[in-house]
Amino acid sequence: MNSLNKIVKQGSLLNLKKNAHVHLMGICGTAMASLAGLLKDQGFKVTGSDSNPYPPMSTQLESLGIQIQKPYAKENLNPRPDFVIVGNVISANNPEAIELNHLQIPFCSLPQAMGEFIIADRDSYVVAGTHGKTTTTSIMSWICEMSNLNPGFLIGGIPKNFSQSFRSSKANTFVIEGDEYDTAYFDKVPKFIHYKPKNVILTSVEFDHADIYKDFQAVKDAFITLMKLIPENGNLVFWGDDENVSAVSQHCKIKNNFSYGFKSNNNFICEIIEESEGLTRFKVTHNQNLLGIFVTTLTGKYNILNATATIAMSFLNQLSFDGVQKAISTFAGVKRRQEILGEPNGILIIEDFAHHPTAVKQTIEAIQNKYKSRKVFSVFEPRSATSRRKVFQKDYVDAFTKSHEVILAEAFNTSALDEENRFSSAELISDLKKQDTKANVFASADAIVTYLKSNAKPTDVILIMSNGGFDGIYQKLLKELAG
Repeated sequence: MNSLNKIVKQGSLLNLKKNAHVHLMGICGTAMASLAGLLKDQGFKVTGSDSNPYPPMSTQLESLGIQIQKPYAKENLNPRPDFVIVGNVISANNPEAIELNHLQIPFCSLPQAMGEFIIADRDSYVVAGTHGKTTTTSIMSWICEMSNLNPGFLIGGIPKNFSQSFRSSKANTFVIEGDEYDTAYFDKVPKFIHYKPKNVILTSVEFDHADIYKDFQAVKDAFITLMKLIPENGNLVFWGDDENVSAVSQHCKIKNNFSYGFKSNNNFICEIIEESEGLTRFKVTHNQNLLGIFVTTLTGKYNILNATATIAMSFLNQLSFDGVQKAISTFAGVKRRQEILGEPNGILIIEDFAHHPTAVKQTIEAIQNKYKSRKVFSVFEPRSATSRRKVFQKDYVDAFTKSHEVILAEAFNTSALDEENRFSSAELISDLKKQDTKANVFASADAIVTYLKSNAKPTDVILIMSNGGFDGIYQKLLKELAG
């Protein structure tokens, strides 16, 4: 371990020439793929490896001409790169990690590279929280763009306004999604610790990432650490409707520390005026003064909260109101976040990244509310490290109980967990049926497609929720329903 620490201390992108070869382990992660693009923009030769590449990040990398080597193997470090960036999916016994140590190649983690080399001394906007980070970061980036700040950004998804998840900064502003997941096997701290947080949005605080956090207090402690890192000349905007978020925010002692939400005791208050299938109109007030009325294509209360957070942060940074209003109205959304994939034979197919029970519940409510006259099939794959664990078994009952119909896949890679800690799709289905919720579990994506082809009718909506590839169900379903 001493030799490993020595390498980490020596590893710095600042010491590399622009044409140096940088290799990324775990390159198809959303943040890693974005960093790969940023490094290529900086003039580096970039390669990477992954075990299971899938869209949209694999296609983004292909469009950039960045080679993806699979699977992980020590041969991927031949020819020997000048520097390696290690993703948090990589364990110490990964064959490439072992070879990396053997060859004594300088390396660091993604967050270390971002903080030191990409963010550097720029004004940073860090969006943190259990939910809503990707959408909120995307909106904030678009607001900065419409305000002529020429921002750089790194987002855990692909915002449609930019068509890629990253951009090098052309000026002094960088917007980044501040993930609380740990940095790397050799640096067990939350990613956002490295992001030099100046302007911070805190959207929510719930228990998540059960694979690395032992309990809810450990999660709160991570966010408390972030609060203490915000400098005196920075800004904090936090969701004031939630007691856990409010409690965490109290550890931030800077002057510009403001809440937002629907409740009247917040500094920034949002109110939905009108909702339809296409648009939501809402207003935002600050200390009882109307900031403005905004129009957005976003759906659901949680998305209006996301937008309100960015409006509040923009106000604190004195960004042009016209630019903010225009950005909110023209924000086109994010791939895999309530993204409409198609409507074959009148059956609308929507994809969403939701996997935590709170996000699942909010997404279902938003879609069913948006398409009030249509039946919604809620299709879910338990795939994330948390959703495959039993810790949220009962919470998913509440998340799905108001669904028109639930279609559940078997949990992904169940063999990785013992039976005591493993999420049970069959148990969830049984509990939902006791609540008179129509629900079924299927052994494969193909079986789900077959069922939907027989049971979905024109005007129905199919909402697919997964944080992974779901065995290609999206294209399979589009093809079968169109046939």
